[in-house]
Amino acid sequence: MSLPRPYYEHAGITIFHANCLDILPHLPKVDLVLTDPPYGIGADRGQAARANKQHGKALAASTDYGFSDWDTAPPDDRLLGLVLNAGMHKIVFGGNYFPLPPSRCWLVWDKQNGDNDYADCELCWTSLDKPVRRLVWRWHGMFREGNEERWHPTQKPLGLLKWCIRQAPDDCALILDPFMGSGTTLVAAKQLGRRAIGIEIEEKYCEIAVARLSQEMLPFVSEHRTDEQLRLDGWHDELMEQALDGGDAA
Repeated sequence: MSLPRPYYEHAGITIFHANCLDILPHLPKVDLVLTDPPYGIGADRGQAARANKQHGKALAASTDYGFSDWDTAPPDDRLLGLVLNAGMHKIVFGGNYFPLPPSRCWLVWDKQNGDNDYADCELCWTSLDKPVRRLVWRWHGMFREGNEERWHPTQKPLGLLKWCIRQAPDDCALILDPFMGSGTTLVAAKQLGRRAIGIEIEEKYCEIAVARLSQEMLPFVSEHRTDEQLRLDGWHDELMEQALDGGDAA
């Protein structure tokens, strides 16, 4: 199978509307994989059950993201292996849910959730050789930081993902998110002057990601023009030509 035609390609950002199982074997190794896979804990059904209802001490009803069936199981061993092998460096949200090797550096997101049944923190497994790092960023409820609109039930704050990218080595110029969702990883990469590839199986989230990227007014200026980046630029142009000449439409 050749790579399909990209759903979106502009200013160093590429989106594939596809199952990442079909895309990952055909991509070159990137600098950083930053992703939030399904945990297999039924978050999709839980969000749907809480939609438009007020719970506990909440001041407002939960958001209705619509029903979708994406969190019935975690990635199997084959898919998890493809994800980990896709990058030189890796940051994986929900790493405590997956059979991953020991890590020196966990990234801890303290969500300041308060007195409720939600987790106080989320854990990112990484392959980074540095001490554990923690970021405090309130995201639950009406008073979350950043005042960002939320389109996906497990969407992460833009500031959090920019912080994650900055934890990786400075020369990480090409970033991959194989479970892209509404595209926050790609927006973060663009704002930091990095190139990025996103893969998403649900078209509605591809549409949202494109809209978010289109609203970004910052010009793309790469911070890293190493020999490796020049090689990646050449690969990017070749990938696009291949997709346009012979790839299947997404």
